[in-house]
Amino acid sequence: MESFIVGLYIDPGTGSMLFTILIGVLGTCVYLLRNALVKLRFVFSGGKKEKQQGQDRLPYVIFTDSKRYWNLFEPICDEFERRGEALTYMTASPDDPALKKEYRTVKCKFIGEGNRAFARLNLLRADVLLSTTPGLDVYQWKRSKDVGCYVHILHAAGDATGYRMFGTDYYDAVLLSGDFQIGQIRELERLRGLPPKELELVGIPYLDAMKRRLESAGERPPQPTTVLLAPSWGASGILGRFGAEIIRALLATGYHVIVRPHPQSFSSEKDMLEKLMRDFPASEQLEWNRDNDNFEVLRRADLMISDFSGVIFDYALIFGKPVIYADTSFDKAPYDACWLDEEMWMFRTLPKIGRQLRKEDFGQLRRLIDEMLGDPGYRETIEAAREETWVHIGEGAARTADYLIEKRNQLIG
Repeated sequence: MESFIVGLYIDPGTGSMLFTILIGVLGTCVYLLRNALVKLRFVFSGGKKEKQQGQDRLPYVIFTDSKRYWNLFEPICDEFERRGEALTYMTASPDDPALKKEYRTVKCKFIGEGNRAFARLNLLRADVLLSTTPGLDVYQWKRSKDVGCYVHILHAAGDATGYRMFGTDYYDAVLLSGDFQIGQIRELERLRGLPPKELELVGIPYLDAMKRRLESAGERPPQPTTVLLAPSWGASGILGRFGAEIIRALLATGYHVIVRPHPQSFSSEKDMLEKLMRDFPASEQLEWNRDNDNFEVLRRADLMISDFSGVIFDYALIFGKPVIYADTSFDKAPYDACWLDEEMWMFRTLPKIGRQLRKEDFGQLRRLIDEMLGDPGYRETIEAAREETWVHIGEGAARTADYLIEKRNQLIG
């Protein structure tokens, strides 16, 4: 007897939509149930409504979808701890370094990976939530009716339009580090018919911490000349465009080479990376770096080669060392930047703080590196870039905490 099996395939886009509908229905049911319970408590408690309502509501929440952003949030958590303010740090990474921190007033929690984390966030009760995760109310992560204010903080120096489409559109506020970012967001709001968000210049907390760390690190131990390849991820990134060619050219220079792929590459470009790591195994000359904390690898490098990754500005602004950026013919179609006519700040600034590497230059890479290492002129242009994109140096964490606390005070009256 023949048997027939009917297979049901749901594509990722449809799955995301179904998940959103499910969470929306669940969220509505939970919201209505909560309201009913509040009314019942009010009746049976003799009118003590305010006391009952506030018991399970968190004052401040930080959410991160990845442990790689701990360097951004650690200075902010430390500032809340210093002030004795209650803060809940929620992470979707089970091995987030935050989970090993010993705080008194800051609580760090793993809330599940992927949709499990978003399901919990979609039903969250909190006054103020801070995150660097883009796409709020666009994909699985939906705004909770019981969160008073959603605040976004940029996770790199540079453009506020470097996110995938609609990255910050549905946040209530965005914390920025440079005046030019205000114009970018205001133009996106105008083009998309969005209500204006609160925009606050706070600086860059993680760069403040890195600067202090460098000042106390002392002299770097002697080592051979070291070149760091630190690409972004995606088809427009160095490894996506050039792959084995750029690694082969770097090894031909004779210098020590560190390749540090973007963390997202290990999931989104897994096959490509695994092949590169098989073809170019670690050796005395070549190392592959996956440290969650990038401070030491940046400190060790004499020169960085990158593309449009935000780490290129971390390196230049903190360490003041030269950079070479690859000509990857960046396609801004998937990004918020494609809505704006003006060139991105990043691409206006890169020629001022470094040199471009074209594919035809791969054979002369040693000469280009030597020229950059011997040219002190880039220091002045790096300082100019620093002034444009990094305001309130040394005050980022304090100003971020000030803003969040003031915002909550406004909300609760």
